[in-house]
Amino acid sequence: MPVPDANRFWADAETVVAPEDPRWGAWAGGPSVQLVDGTWWLAYRLRRPVGEGRGYANVVARSADGVRFTEVLRLGKDDFAAESLERPALVYTPEGRWRLYVSCATPGTKHWRVDLVEAGTVEGLGAATPRTVLPGSTTAAVKDPVVRHDGDQWHLWASVHPLDDPAATDRMTTEHATSADGGEWTWRGTALAGSPGSWDARGVRFATVVLAGPRTWALYDGRATAGENWEERTGLAVSDGNGGFRAAGNGPLLQSPHLPGGLRYADVVALPDGGARWFYEATRADGAHELRTVLLPS
Repeated sequence: MPVPDANRFWADAETVVAPEDPRWGAWAGGPSVQLVDGTWWLAYRLRRPVGEGRGYANVVARSADGVRFTEVLRLGKDDFAAESLERPALVYTPEGRWRLYVSCATPGTKHWRVDLVEAGTVEGLGAATPRTVLPGSTTAAVKDPVVRHDGDQWHLWASVHPLDDPAATDRMTTEHATSADGGEWTWRGTALAGSPGSWDARGVRFATVVLAGPRTWALYDGRATAGENWEERTGLAVSDGNGGFRAAGNGPLLQSPHLPGGLRYADVVALPDGGARWFYEATRADGAHELRTVLLPS
């Protein structure tokens, strides 16, 4: 699968989900996508401004064409006893079951954890009982997982935020974990950290991982300062062959043309003809965020 063409990524894209309220802090985004038996399944997060509810729901929708989606399932933050929800990770297992990994903010704290719901159908996820699979700790918040199966085992990359300084919990690295079943995880180490003095110095968060053996690569969200929180831009990282990744290039690969340029949470599905359909969250001219998709040929 080719690295996305930055020139076409924005210009040829279409809006999939617009925010409910066209103002800063109102977002539709954080997509996670599956294409199963010709049907597109899209999970995403809806958010209101700080002080008005933050991440209030994760939605799963379906589509025949990858552009026009119909909502099938909505899970609210109260379903997880959470103060806010972030980007979900939608997974279709080799056994034909559905999983939704949900990032949950612990009320009254800076802590995050990841819960899992699982069912035989997407609709059944709404009745499934959540279980915590990435609890985090008193010193680290864990959220925004990217989950892949390599044919042998499960891999997960999550953003981990240190909690030692309450005023600096936006700092983040991407940590790697593996699992035999996708539920019990073993941490393997840091996949990527920011580069001091660079555009991603404050933190990095994997958005998607394309497994291709020694040519495995990832897109990641990066920020230089705390002020760029929520407005990250997208960079490219390539596998180092030892379980880690290294940043490629001297700056972001993808960004919105609307200041401050936020383009984040990109996900991708490879198509049989060698092309790919991409989904991502991006800043609009009015400061809100919308969920967009673009079809890029091989």
